Amino acid sequence: MTTTDVPARTARPSRPAVPKRRPRREREGAAWVFLSPWVLGATVLTLLPMAVSLYLSFTDYDLFNPPRWVGLRNYTQMFTEDPRYWRSVLTTLTYVVLAVPLQLALALLVAIALKSMKRGKAFYRSAFYAPSLLGASMSIALVWRAVFNDGGTVDNLFGTGGWVNKPGWALLAVALLTVWQFGAPMVIFLAGLQQIPAELYEAAAVDGAGTWRQFLSVTVPMLSPVLFFNLVLQTIQAFQVFTPAFAVSAGKGGPADSTLVYTLYLYDRGFVASHMGYASAMAWVLLLVIGAVTVVLFRTSRSWVFYASDTDGGAR
Repeated sequence: MTTTDVPARTARPSRPAVPKRRPRREREGAAWVFLSPWVLGATVLTLLPMAVSLYLSFTDYDLFNPPRWVGLRNYTQMFTEDPRYWRSVLTTLTYVVLAVPLQLALALLVAIALKSMKRGKAFYRSAFYAPSLLGASMSIALVWRAVFNDGGTVDNLFGTGGWVNKPGWALLAVALLTVWQFGAPMVIFLAGLQQIPAELYEAAAVDGAGTWRQFLSVTVPMLSPVLFFNLVLQTIQAFQVFTPAFAVSAGKGGPADSTLVYTLYLYDRGFVASHMGYASAMAWVLLLVIGAVTVVLFRTSRSWVFYASDTDGGAR
């Protein structure tokens, strides 16, 4: 009797062990561990001070005695009994209208010039960005005051006298310091310009569009999201201007309150006059105003900001 050899069965390759997923609670716990520094910082350094400030805005607090609850008296006094408050509001609005458009226009102009450069772009980009890093310091603001003071550089070149001592010119000197810090929006504009397809300019040139028409019909619409971002960012910063006005006016808001911007008057009420409750109320009004202005900008942007992802080809 013959026997046939039965081939041995080949062993199947073992599947790699699939790691078990951690329980959801364990994964959430790990996430909170990594988030805890940010949560702690936001709570201790932002949310808690905001809550304390909101409470103090309804009190009479002089930094030395316990706060005394007065309800809405700080707000009613602010709106109905304090002419310097409204002067600071008008000065701040004038500053925003002066500084923001000039800064964005100069930033866009320099960005367009840098985009067309063939050599030295990195050097000039860094050189133009440097004032954005230095301009917010008190030392630069004091130098700026010396430049526009009696006998300063501007006086020697143009013979116009010291701007910081003239009520009609002092705020312009403060605004020019902000305009000089155009480096940050310039870099953002330059990044946006580099994303515009060259084919659009070529098509516009074929249609007979000149440089100015290409700028209005191609550059501005395609750059509108970047322009909107810079507009919102610089507007928020302009409402909070403090250091240039403080340095140029030596902390007084002069001459004749011509540089008394909102934050400088808030500082005066809170830390010079020791009316911290009143200053807290001013701070919350400023927060609400900035929020309202931001909402208005977002609402109006639907009519002039163009997004390439829009399927209907229009603005949203």
